[in-house]
Amino acid sequence: MTTNSKPRGDKTRVDAPEKHAPHHYGPLEVYHHGEEGKPRTDKVVFGITAAIVIAILAWGILGTENMKSVNASVLDWVVTNVGWLFIFSATGFVIFALWLALSRYGKIPLGKDGEKPEFNTVSWIAMMFSAGMGIGLIFWGVAEPLTHFVTPPPGITDSTVGTALSTAIFHWGLHPWSMYAVVGLSIAYGTYRMGRKQLISSSFIPLIGRRAEGPIGKVIDILAIFATMFGTAASLGLGALQIGSGIEVLGWVNQAGTLLLVAVVAILTLAFVASAVSGVSKGIQWLSNINMVLALVLAIFVFVAGPTVLILNLLPTTLGDYAAHIAGMSARSAASGGPETESWLSSWTIFYWAWWISWTPFVGMFLARISRGRTIRQFVIGVILIPTSVSLVWFSIFGGAAIGEQQKGTEDLVALGKPESQLFAVLDHFPLAGISSVLVMVLVGIFFVSGADAASIVMGTLSQRGTLDPSRGVVAFWGVVTGGIAILMLWTGGSDALNGLQTMTIIVAAPFVLVMIGTCVSLYKDVTNDPFIVKNPKAPPKVKAGK
Repeated sequence: MTTNSKPRGDKTRVDAPEKHAPHHYGPLEVYHHGEEGKPRTDKVVFGITAAIVIAILAWGILGTENMKSVNASVLDWVVTNVGWLFIFSATGFVIFALWLALSRYGKIPLGKDGEKPEFNTVSWIAMMFSAGMGIGLIFWGVAEPLTHFVTPPPGITDSTVGTALSTAIFHWGLHPWSMYAVVGLSIAYGTYRMGRKQLISSSFIPLIGRRAEGPIGKVIDILAIFATMFGTAASLGLGALQIGSGIEVLGWVNQAGTLLLVAVVAILTLAFVASAVSGVSKGIQWLSNINMVLALVLAIFVFVAGPTVLILNLLPTTLGDYAAHIAGMSARSAASGGPETESWLSSWTIFYWAWWISWTPFVGMFLARISRGRTIRQFVIGVILIPTSVSLVWFSIFGGAAIGEQQKGTEDLVALGKPESQLFAVLDHFPLAGISSVLVMVLVGIFFVSGADAASIVMGTLSQRGTLDPSRGVVAFWGVVTGGIAILMLWTGGSDALNGLQTMTIIVAAPFVLVMIGTCVSLYKDVTNDPFIVKNPKAPPKVKAGK
């Protein structure tokens, strides 16, 4: 999706896109479908980021115990002193995104006025599904609702099925997708309407002018690379934990130790790096599309084999509970419950908000690239509501099946093992347990390869001045160090590897919260100064093509 005119300043818009037949691109094809010309590496952004990452890896290898201690101390400080910022800003992003969609600015197109969407609505929605489903939903689809059902959140003495599922939806619904919408909208508006580079720093031009191309902008892009890297590494770590658990459940090994997890990470890293640098994106994209079908097959299988009536009842119940309690859940902070609430928030809500924030550069850029020609209203409503609906159905099916088995009392699923093994424990109660368990591992592997491929290309884009087709060497470098960070997260976590993933994700995401807040301010300045809003403030913007 390239532009046909070079930016000529802050108020410049891009020319209309070339006419071509609609085509369905998934995450990989969108990122490999880049611009021509040899990319130029931003030596400052690449060099500083690479040096810091290599130093972190060396520290973790040579001083593992010291890193664990420092991480624990920093995490305590962040949760205690910055936790409120995660909670406050996440809700702020929801309000800001919905306000943009419902206000008069909602009719502003992401491109030239009169420009048609590059992808038809069906393809656009299909690509949103591919962005919205991944390792996280498979990992937490059973584990999170089941945990909230057995161990209610602080302040809730008697958790119901609806409460457990609505808490999970809270972490996977409006809030995370509003974060993605804010970043994606800012990039799409700046790129397609104003003709700017596709960089996070370029979103700050309305706020700080051309200083966004100087040292301040480079710091912003460095933070974006760090956020993407650690968010991707956390997903890689979760995937390794679940695949390792599956191997253990199937009896292929007695215990999935750290060395096995490291081997899984190494194999997955080699796979997505090979995909990113070899130009075989169409083959991997084909596998990714097949993976979406397999995910649907798995969901239908659990729906039919599990407590079907309970699951159907849970859909409206969960939606009602979510709507009734979203305000209270959004306002939950350490001050509302003391140390117990603080500990719970760091393990759940703050971790999730940090994880989603760390993924905003990747997902935001992906959403921007598939949304040219959409209006702000179409973009926000589509990006927020479609994935939230997917999460509602997914958690109702998998969480409902798990809670249904737990309620029977024949087996305590929570006591059987850690979160990564609970999906396999549920599948063990259904027919074809071995086949479905292998299917889960295949799903996790391909979901990660397809997503991490695109994430490594985004890091290449951010370190090579916004090019859509970064050099293979740079992409391979970011892919390899992402795998190294994932191994480091698992290694420093020790016996509680999940805790290691959560700790480093929260720490790294904290600075990027400020970047996202700045993005909102910049976007506000952009849309309120849109030339056609200013020219005719009471009417929706309308422009003649070519002006």
